[in-house]
Amino acid sequence: MKTQLVLGAAVVTLFASNLLTGCKSGEDEKKKGADSTQVAEKKAGPGDPIKYDSSKRYIFLTWDDAPQPPGTNVCKQVFQEQGVKATFFMVGMHQLDHRRKLIVDSLRNAYPQFLIANHSYTHGFRNNYRSFYAHADSAVNDFLKAQEELKIPVKIIRLPGNNNWVSKGEIRGPKTPREVCKRLDSLGFKVVGWDLEWRFKGNSTPIQSADEMVAEVNNKFDNFTSYEPNAVVILAHDRMFAGKQYADSLRKFISVLKQDPRNVFETIDHYPMVQK
Repeated sequence: MKTQLVLGAAVVTLFASNLLTGCKSGEDEKKKGADSTQVAEKKAGPGDPIKYDSSKRYIFLTWDDAPQPPGTNVCKQVFQEQGVKATFFMVGMHQLDHRRKLIVDSLRNAYPQFLIANHSYTHGFRNNYRSFYAHADSAVNDFLKAQEELKIPVKIIRLPGNNNWVSKGEIRGPKTPREVCKRLDSLGFKVVGWDLEWRFKGNSTPIQSADEMVAEVNNKFDNFTSYEPNAVVILAHDRMFAGKQYADSLRKFISVLKQDPRNVFETIDHYPMVQK
């Protein structure tokens, strides 16, 4: 009888222990799940800084005047095929119809592969740069209108028609837009220029071949002639690559650069000057 009582007590103790362990395990799983949710919530967004690797060469593909279908769509497809990041500098008046707004939305929602940034609303009063920069109030308002209507997630601008760099009171580049640069800087915007351009003739025909562009990129890195060391900003325009032969040239350009393990493609919110 005594033995039976001892065994019974042991069973009860074991049951209680398992019950407590089960509860604790459930609590741990809940806590683990909560921690996972917190990690997911901390996912990097536009403008969040990254850590640089000094052994790498950072390439920033920045395409101006978007959205310009079919060029914008073609470039997007090539970048997706190649698995590289790129930035599209948007012009507000280019998204007036529903079809183009869908392109802007698709790019905005594709971060971190793609980033949209500000290239003014009217493209410098429709390419009349002298008048645009001579009227600083109107020019700044033009950028602010583009920022709002395009729902641009970062305060990064490229000036139409001028290769200027602006950050925290430091202004480099042509003097014509200087007053506009000062005002944009006071509003917390960074202005980003470019190190080399994939030029075009006529309205949209690329001048350099893919191999020539690769050579220019390597020359910038090898001779340390870019604005920031170990970082090269490339300017091109969406409409240049609408045709198949030019899309193939863009595809080849990226493919060759990818063969060098040092090369990393990033969006312009991760450019060193912008992160400072």
